[in-house]
Amino acid sequence: MKKILLCVLGFMILVSSSAFAVDVTVGVSTWYAWWKFRSSDEDSSVKTDPGFLYGPALAIKFNDDFNLTGVFLYGKFNGKESDEYNLDYMRMDSDVALNYRLNDYLKIFAGIKYMRYTSSEVELEHSGLGPGIGISAAYPIADSLFLLATLSGFYLWGNEEYIDDYFSKTKVDYGYKEYGINTTLALAYYIPSISTVISLGGRYQQIKGVYDDVDDTKETSKFYGITLTVTYTF
Repeated sequence: MKKILLCVLGFMILVSSSAFAVDVTVGVSTWYAWWKFRSSDEDSSVKTDPGFLYGPALAIKFNDDFNLTGVFLYGKFNGKESDEYNLDYMRMDSDVALNYRLNDYLKIFAGIKYMRYTSSEVELEHSGLGPGIGISAAYPIADSLFLLATLSGFYLWGNEEYIDDYFSKTKVDYGYKEYGINTTLALAYYIPSISTVISLGGRYQQIKGVYDDVDDTKETSKFYGITLTVTYTF
């Protein structure tokens, strides 16, 4: 999965340097988020303190109808499982999508999502990769001020490894499938003198997962918070 993700990001960088790219936009995106997690087969849950995800954002405009976008976010979270064990998590969330303009306000998009989180205390490593589709809207409110919104769904195939018993150190390895929704709402302000957009808003993501070899076991993860993005076009 890591190789696939690197290949996709490498392709974006290669295309951005080609003569076919009309505009290239680069920037930084942050997400101050809360993360809640619960399993359906037992009375267990994971709650984390809010934390920051941050990373680069890239957009390549080919023409008025098509553009390619990508964002990679990384962050650390302090959590507690079932009010007993303190766990520290490292999380990655990445999206690459091809967008098509329907009209002046709406776009549809399709792409690839990669998600991964780890915790060294229980040797946990969870990762997933798969397709996503969605729709986005941009509505002008005033000069240089816009309301932005997105709604998307995705389906991931992945793997999870962890220590089943916190004390006996029994290793467990499962195949994993998960599906979810992602929605954002933000205000964006364009500063034409420096070709920069500043966007402030919120993002909500909900994921439901199923282990391949465990019947009737579902896990729900909710991830939500405040977003801030600054981008520059050249």
